[in-house]
Amino acid sequence: MTKAISPRSRKVRILATLGPASNTVEMIERLYEAGADAFRVNMSHGDQASKVPVIAAIRSLEKKFGRPTTILADLQGPKLRVGKFAEGKVVLETGQEFTLDRDSTPGDSTRVELPHREIFEAAHPDARLLLDDGKMVLRVTAVEKDKLITRVEVGGTLSNSKGLNVPDMVLPMAALTDKDRSDLAFAVEQNVDWIALSFVQRPEDLMEARRLIGGKAALLAKIEKPSAITRLEEIVEQCDGVMVARGDLGVELPPQSVPPLQKRIVETARRMGRPVIVATQMLESMIDSPSPTRAEVSDVATAVYDGADAIMLSAESAAGKWPVESVAMMNSIADAVERDPAHGDRVHFTITRPDPTTADALAEAAKNIARTVSASAIVCFTSSGSTARRIARERPTVPIMVLTPKIETARRSGLLWGSHAVHTRDVESFEEMVAKAKRMALRQKLAGAGDRIVVCAGVPFGTPGSTNVLHVVTILGDELKNYQGPEGG
Repeated sequence: MTKAISPRSRKVRILATLGPASNTVEMIERLYEAGADAFRVNMSHGDQASKVPVIAAIRSLEKKFGRPTTILADLQGPKLRVGKFAEGKVVLETGQEFTLDRDSTPGDSTRVELPHREIFEAAHPDARLLLDDGKMVLRVTAVEKDKLITRVEVGGTLSNSKGLNVPDMVLPMAALTDKDRSDLAFAVEQNVDWIALSFVQRPEDLMEARRLIGGKAALLAKIEKPSAITRLEEIVEQCDGVMVARGDLGVELPPQSVPPLQKRIVETARRMGRPVIVATQMLESMIDSPSPTRAEVSDVATAVYDGADAIMLSAESAAGKWPVESVAMMNSIADAVERDPAHGDRVHFTITRPDPTTADALAEAAKNIARTVSASAIVCFTSSGSTARRIARERPTVPIMVLTPKIETARRSGLLWGSHAVHTRDVESFEEMVAKAKRMALRQKLAGAGDRIVVCAGVPFGTPGSTNVLHVVTILGDELKNYQGPEGG
């Protein structure tokens, strides 16, 4: 039996990562009811077989709640690590010399293997090497064919296979590892909606992933390397969405550099009409505590004020003690921010000028007309989802009801600001479009008797990319009572 759930009152979406604390059918349902709009499946942890029941559990929500679900599969990307030590770990003293080489012999306090040929190719004197999430810092003093001589600037205890970051280099390595290719093929086979590519450095990194996906999912670029910032617009142009992945970004850059970069990435993505997610450590203390810090609440609020399409929970919902409470807290913060009378003005600090196309002109007009006539919703008929993305870019003050005959389009819109997607039959005439928009607005409880709605569509109907109709209609309230067609039509 379908369990009705009202459309979210807030516009920003919540993306919840699933993991050991939250990957059962019951917990996924509780997270959804608490406010999660989309779910992240992290391919870095666990094998592919363990993901199959999780994906099935997310999809099972569709029958129960009568709403499309949204799944993002996050690929691990290339992980850089040092080799192993004869005694498991060593202490690096500040000021000492330390060598990284291609020798697989277990290391000691003077040297260790670095099993990444690409780093030797890209390294140069004065480049920094950050170890163990930036806890230790090495400075390259000399580069030889199979050897990097470094000086320890910040010492500490270094143990087997610890991670390595190289903020001062662009590595000549593919963004997709063999594991990523296998995981990508699995994700496509499982019909996930979004695939996130980690450690994107340049726009070319996205091309192989795009080819392998073959149009069967949307492609999201995670911005977590300083080198990506220098080509940000080109990267955004090549993908369908962007994530501000503040974890590694905060390791490779000084902490104070991350907030302005976050704003720049959000602004660029919004200006270019791509959904943008702000992620990592948003409510980190709620991994162990039932309530967040005031600073974390402010961090979430800032992302909402900046107009991000989605905000993400990582370990808080995947492995923490309070997964449902974390989602509920993020939901309540976002609700409170969007009720602030100043929210609308702040969201529009970013100027999103329309491209000189009919579709962009109508999207901007839909936002302005909805505000002028105090409409209750904007209803857009779309096949590919491009009309919905254009309207969402304008950040209208009312919900965007996305009516689409393609379940894939309905599911992908779960990361889109203000969207409420409905998978429904297509329309064939102007009259049918108007009647269906009114019925759906009533059925989805986005409008009532006497309310106005703004309708966007393309004529001829069923032709992707042909948005050329904008129509304002008033709902009488008896449209469902007089309707003789099929349920849900």
